[in-house]
Amino acid sequence: MAQLAERPTLVVPRVGKQSDPCVMVIFGAAGDLTGRMLIPALYNLARAGLLSREFAVVGVTRAQMSDEDFRKRVYEDVKSYCGECVDNDLWEWFNRRFYYFVGDFSDKNLYPQLKDYLAKTDQEHATHGNFFYYLATAPRFFGPIVEQLAANGLMEQDNSHWRRVVIEKPFGHDLDSAKKLNEQLLKVVEETQIYRIDHYLGKETVQNILAFRFANGIFEPVWNRRYIDHVQISVAEVVGVEGRGGYFDTAGTLRDMVPNHIMQLISLTAMEPPISFDANAVRDEQAKILHAIQPMSDQEVLVRAVRGQYGEGIVEGKRVPAYRAEPDVPPDSRTETFVAMKLLIDNWRWADVPFYLRTGKRMPVRNTHIVIQFRRAPFVLFRDTPVEQLMPNQLVLHIQPEEGISLQFAAKVPGPVMRLGTVDMNFEYQEYFGKQPSTGYERLLHDCMIGDQTLFQRADMVEAGWSVVNPILDVWKALPPRNFPNYASGTWEPKEADELLERDGRRWRNFEK
Repeated sequence: MAQLAERPTLVVPRVGKQSDPCVMVIFGAAGDLTGRMLIPALYNLARAGLLSREFAVVGVTRAQMSDEDFRKRVYEDVKSYCGECVDNDLWEWFNRRFYYFVGDFSDKNLYPQLKDYLAKTDQEHATHGNFFYYLATAPRFFGPIVEQLAANGLMEQDNSHWRRVVIEKPFGHDLDSAKKLNEQLLKVVEETQIYRIDHYLGKETVQNILAFRFANGIFEPVWNRRYIDHVQISVAEVVGVEGRGGYFDTAGTLRDMVPNHIMQLISLTAMEPPISFDANAVRDEQAKILHAIQPMSDQEVLVRAVRGQYGEGIVEGKRVPAYRAEPDVPPDSRTETFVAMKLLIDNWRWADVPFYLRTGKRMPVRNTHIVIQFRRAPFVLFRDTPVEQLMPNQLVLHIQPEEGISLQFAAKVPGPVMRLGTVDMNFEYQEYFGKQPSTGYERLLHDCMIGDQTLFQRADMVEAGWSVVNPILDVWKALPPRNFPNYASGTWEPKEADELLERDGRRWRNFEK
């Protein structure tokens, strides 16, 4: 275990800017996202003292429910997430701020009624006319909801109050649809009012990439093509489609994961130092990286992109069905549940350094990590010793489930003979800083309430991500897979994904439990 600086003996409460007074309006408040993520995140913010006392939540959905029913549901959501950590006094304050509004998103009559209801809520809780709308809905509602909000004056803002909208993924299903959605939104609201959310950016290690790179003088000088051999980004999931077969079969892993989550990880790993941590300064550098990724030709897609679909197998000791046997999935489905690819970035820092990425379902473990593999040291010094090869150094950023950083290097094995062993220095956030209750949405919701867009995608970033993915979508649509399913549930990937790296003399770094 790495030796770290002596830990402070005092527990210092979290310091941060308290959110602005506001009303959070959740479209789709009866859904799973609201219960599992948004409500517990709001409670954690309240417990940390980062939620304004002038705050309220209005849930909007078609399901019939009273305010009391909604509050009971909110309590169950927080209790199931927090367990014994529910504070009775805090809960009494928190619970009184939840309201329920029944309405159909596609009904234009909903929005004038909602406007009156929000005016009443704003007056009752002194939220200064600040509203933000969280669209936890099906993607087809994104554009129409924002248009109706704008048409009814619910997006109008001035120096005395603000209005914002948070949009969940997927933001479009290809480049053309993403452009059309951006155009639809930007006709009625400003870019500064749009918060395109990616929950991966709420994770501590993802946020720490910038701090790790730019606050430590020993890493940034070697963060380039002269010292780094290649980069691996892996997002492995043990779950299957979790009852979402109907939706997932129209999307697939490429659309679901790569243009958003993985492109964000690539941009933060590869970006140049921003001139400041101002939102647009950071996003300018991220956008440059996304635009610098080489688009693949049709022929390159065939050799640099791999798709897979899981068959039946054993996951965590239990037999699970093949993807094609999942509910609401066609028995001859061609939808991929695994993607791997090799990307190249056309700039001075990263020329000729491949970025390998993979993401898939029904893999052996749930694990997201970024591996920075450095070039091997010259062998000449060890030529006349028993050392057969020098292992390259690896720096690993562990994102989930355990968040931390590890560094792998060589050390001499004790004894009279020159032998080298591999050593891992590990740093785990939870062990050093203590466990903080988190869903990954706390930072993102708080940033929206204070107007910080640093961790949210801008329109040009969304379109740049889709520009990388679109050529692959086109080729895969034209050439259906011939060997699905091609990896068993509970295994790491199809053999073609291993071959993708083996052709370059490299291999994936896997982390078991």
